[in-house]
Amino acid sequence: MAAPVIADLHKPRPYTPSLWGDFFLNHNPCTPSQYLAMKEKAGIKKERVRKIILAAGSSSDLSMKLELVDTLQRTGVAYHFGEEIQELLHGMQVDEQSFGDDLHITASRFYLLRKHGYNVSPDVFLKFRDDRGNFASNDVNSLLALYNAAYLRTRGEEVLDDAIIFTKSRLQCMLEHLEPWLAEEVRCTLETPSFRRVDRVETRRYIPAYEKKSTRDEEILEFAKFDFNILQTLYCEELKALTIWWKDFKSQMDIKFARDRMVELHFWILGVVYEPQYSYSRVMLTKLLIFVSLFDDFYDNYSTTEESNIFTAAMERWGEQAAENLPANLKALYINILNTTNDIEEELKHRKNKNAESVKGLVIHTAKCYHAEVKWRDEHYIPTSVEEHLQISVRSSACMQIISFVFISLGDVTTREVLEWALTYPKIIRSVCIVGRIGNDMVSHEREQISQHVTSTVQTCTKEHGIAVAEANEKLKVIIEEAWMDIVCECLHKKQPMVLLEKATDLARTMDFMYKREDAYTLPSSLKETLTSLYVNYI
Repeated sequence: MAAPVIADLHKPRPYTPSLWGDFFLNHNPCTPSQYLAMKEKAGIKKERVRKIILAAGSSSDLSMKLELVDTLQRTGVAYHFGEEIQELLHGMQVDEQSFGDDLHITASRFYLLRKHGYNVSPDVFLKFRDDRGNFASNDVNSLLALYNAAYLRTRGEEVLDDAIIFTKSRLQCMLEHLEPWLAEEVRCTLETPSFRRVDRVETRRYIPAYEKKSTRDEEILEFAKFDFNILQTLYCEELKALTIWWKDFKSQMDIKFARDRMVELHFWILGVVYEPQYSYSRVMLTKLLIFVSLFDDFYDNYSTTEESNIFTAAMERWGEQAAENLPANLKALYINILNTTNDIEEELKHRKNKNAESVKGLVIHTAKCYHAEVKWRDEHYIPTSVEEHLQISVRSSACMQIISFVFISLGDVTTREVLEWALTYPKIIRSVCIVGRIGNDMVSHEREQISQHVTSTVQTCTKEHGIAVAEANEKLKVIIEEAWMDIVCECLHKKQPMVLLEKATDLARTMDFMYKREDAYTLPSSLKETLTSLYVNYI
């Protein structure tokens, strides 16, 4: 049977080329001997830091314990001391009457406990409000701690809603009177509260800031530097292997229709699984995210209806025979996705991963979800409300599939029941999808509406309420805030293992970072400085 005639794939595309090219083929942060020397020194420092933590455990100085845990987390080394930190946090659980009268300590304790899934009541802050409902403090550090704590709110916690409004106003008024380093900390916090920051980005930012503090602990500082540089070397090895794979993948077909963002996608995954034991996970997940991105560009911005139909039908049949009726370029794309996915499945089986066979189904599911948007586009379907839009667009955002891929990569903690749960779009996964879907729409609305494109949540909101884009964006920001509240709520309820809930939350953090000012994935020049600091520049 002859292949159907398909529109030419060689059409000019607006996407900028990769900013990295083959850079990581030859980039070596250090020599093997330097790497081994760093590992040895880091091992010594790690045990010294462990002794510091154990000593803190027997101390009654709560302020010191809080600062220690916060420092370990922000310098990026907390993952080495999970059990020790949990013991410290467990010892901080007390009844609400025992929280004390120090706002900074109360807010710091509330923040750390809620962040780790302890459901502390927001009533601990009531004592700090005056007769007019304001918080009686002019101390910058206390206000910063309260602002960060308040963003671990759930729906209906009015004292935390009020705390955000109050502290934001006070901190903005104080900005011009602060020391430069403190003013920078306030600006950073007002832009992104601590709970929503990407761990590795915060670590790279905070280590130099911590070095300038007179109260710094030299052992922690030195260990954090060694650890960062060791991980950076590992990431560069991964990027070298991925560059070789990606060059080979691209050599077999013309994919000018798609965004070439392999390094950016590694960073996306790095925001979710950065620990050294997940090296293969990052390589595997980067490849799978490349497929998600290819699907997005193929279905959403490029394909004709006929192209999308025959490609999806081939995906559902899954096998080399299914590619027989595809035109040459689509056939090459299909076969490469097929082979790489099968290779990933075999590698996972070799690693005794019980969910290896679920990867293929999720890749197919992702293609089908993007195909559903093509039908929406062709039917000129316009939702009557943002809620109606999200009922459909949440499923085509691919966030559920990405989270499921991550869960699979984590190994035994992910059971068959967990994956079945994820497929139902439970509240935390739906909320993560909303953060990504609306965040993306808000920064890419104008660019995407120039071409034939599915109606965005921004468009839908303007029509639903009869308002301008700027007003629609403000309404959509409220929906994003509510999604974050639901994420916090689900982490406090802990219906699934906390490590899984944290990884889902990490994906929301990374998407928040990507879409903070613009669509940094599509327009990656704004990411170059961040990625250079993470992958190229040693500390």
